[in-house]
Amino acid sequence: MASQPADTQGLQQKSKRPSDSAFKQQRLPAWQPVLTAGTVLPTFFIIGILFIPVGVALLYFSDEVSEYVIDYTNCIKQGEKNLTCSSYIANHTGTSCICEIAFTLENNFVGNVFMYYGLSNYYQNHRRYVKSRDDDQLLGRLSDTPSTDCVPFAYTDEQIPIAPCGAIANSLFNDTLTLSRGTKSVPLLNTGIAWPSDKKHKFRNPEGNLTVALKGFAKPKFWSKALYQLDENNPTNNGFEVNEINLCKMFLTKIFTFRMRI
Repeated sequence: MASQPADTQGLQQKSKRPSDSAFKQQRLPAWQPVLTAGTVLPTFFIIGILFIPVGVALLYFSDEVSEYVIDYTNCIKQGEKNLTCSSYIANHTGTSCICEIAFTLENNFVGNVFMYYGLSNYYQNHRRYVKSRDDDQLLGRLSDTPSTDCVPFAYTDEQIPIAPCGAIANSLFNDTLTLSRGTKSVPLLNTGIAWPSDKKHKFRNPEGNLTVALKGFAKPKFWSKALYQLDENNPTNNGFEVNEINLCKMFLTKIFTFRMRI
């Protein structure tokens, strides 16, 4: 009878059996409520009573919010009688259209007033659309070869790289909304509308002068201005990181009807 090798003698065979403890052997004491009508209904009743003041508070503060909604889908082009801006732009690609809507607030808005734009039937949850962006570009790391996720919005017909590239950037909502009272323009503050963490970790401008850094890159096809020209009144409010209106539009919504602050 063959003897075992010397190096294996004395070694115990490993066992996969878990240790004999109450936790690993599932012997811990447990309690499970018996769900009957006599126990469930009183519980729901008590919870409902506790949430009544919460609901009253939410309703009160909701009623304190003043809102005025203007639908300018069929806004008439300035200087025309029956031509809407939507019809004009549909037949004149690459042009702009100005329209004005007069309105009167029935009640004074007290405190800070925020302006939003809203879109309906705007689906952003398509898989290819969600991926169509270059995160390195948005972090200021520009390259002559954008991410393949941006195709077919990575290069122009002349093979010039686009910045920012992708379907998300190419389809950004680009209406410009202004507010005036009589002949005086009402100033709008377009800063402080994006999360500081997003500005710090997800969007960065390239180092140095923005115009020089973007030399050799083209703007998205459907953009009327380059990235360094978005805010002509404030040159420091341009780029991936600084222009918060553009930054917020790069975030996708999960529903097809939504509003975004401007």
